[in-house]
Amino acid sequence: MKKQIAIIGGGPSSFLLASFLDTEKFDVTIYEKNKTAGRKFLVAGKGGFNLTHSESIKPFLGRYTSNHFLDNALQHFNNTEFRTWLQSIGISTYVGSSKRVFPTDGIKPIEVLNAVLAHLKEKCVSIKYEHVFTGWDAENFPIVNNNVLQTDYTVFSLGGASWKVTGSSGSWIDTFSKKGITTKPFKASNCSYEVAWGSHFIKIHEGTPLKNIAISCNDVLQKGEAVITTFGLEGNAIYGLSPQIRKQLATNKKATIYIDFKPTLTLELVYSKLTNSSFKNTTQILKKELKLSLPQVDLLKCYLSKDSYLNKRELANTIKKFPLEVIGTATIDEAISTVGGIDLKAVSENFELLNLPNQFCIGEMLDWDAPTGGYLLQGCVSTGVFLATYLNSSS
Repeated sequence: MKKQIAIIGGGPSSFLLASFLDTEKFDVTIYEKNKTAGRKFLVAGKGGFNLTHSESIKPFLGRYTSNHFLDNALQHFNNTEFRTWLQSIGISTYVGSSKRVFPTDGIKPIEVLNAVLAHLKEKCVSIKYEHVFTGWDAENFPIVNNNVLQTDYTVFSLGGASWKVTGSSGSWIDTFSKKGITTKPFKASNCSYEVAWGSHFIKIHEGTPLKNIAISCNDVLQKGEAVITTFGLEGNAIYGLSPQIRKQLATNKKATIYIDFKPTLTLELVYSKLTNSSFKNTTQILKKELKLSLPQVDLLKCYLSKDSYLNKRELANTIKKFPLEVIGTATIDEAISTVGGIDLKAVSENFELLNLPNQFCIGEMLDWDAPTGGYLLQGCVSTGVFLATYLNSSS
């Protein structure tokens, strides 16, 4: 007789779990509280559907802030294997210039989702919509729509707390905490960071990108670009520093990041260009010799004294290490992702809740973090496949 598996939550981690479960052994049902599944999956695709990243596994693992807790899952089902699986359900992919992986041109996010759902249907996985989890009964069976689910295994894939419009509100955390499961408060990650720009500067440069830069915080370096906003700064060059910025904000109520305006040039080469230029005007040197953009030049002018701006050595040092104070983060609902949720110490290496046998948590509801660029989605799907393999082998 087949065992019953209830997967609560319809997102990428639950899709891949269900896809890899042995349906000769299990009856698999996904319970989704919305009218449709994969809403956050679709929202994530609006800005260019980044499925994973193509870098090799060693640096890949280093992108995650889980103290190696996710290493086994990420190595078990890595970025290459994810692409192979997508190809098997009819979704071809390619590696972009940024080394990020996307569906082949012309394939829309909804088509990827439909291919996944069609695959689940072929495997006889049932999906029940508008089914809301509210807690457990006296025997620790999950309650959905006021009905007790008599399951052999329960897997929670309830997501984090960002993008409430998709149903990913994180409201489940109180239910788990009251059950005695250790949780951590949700915090915004991969989000905009607040900077107190000068009024004159932001009036001119709001919405302008800082391209081909590198930003560092606590000796961690992230290359890319960032956009100047009225609120502060956003973009991939700062998103990847979320853990370091959060740590400083928690300790000091502020954080200092350093922008390298010319990461392809050494400090001495920058200084050489400043001192050996045929141009006499400092601003012309910055624009003509160093190819700095107007907002970069204006940042230097706004944040340096006149004497420091005209001092070639000080100016070179600042171009390579421009200090900028961050005073806050965007709200959780404005964030791309969140950190927090189920404490990793509350689950086993196979994601089983230590005080609820045969019940598991996967995906973004666990307390791990990763930058944008495909790492978040890969982390979710890898936890799903890893758990499927464990359940297949243990039953």
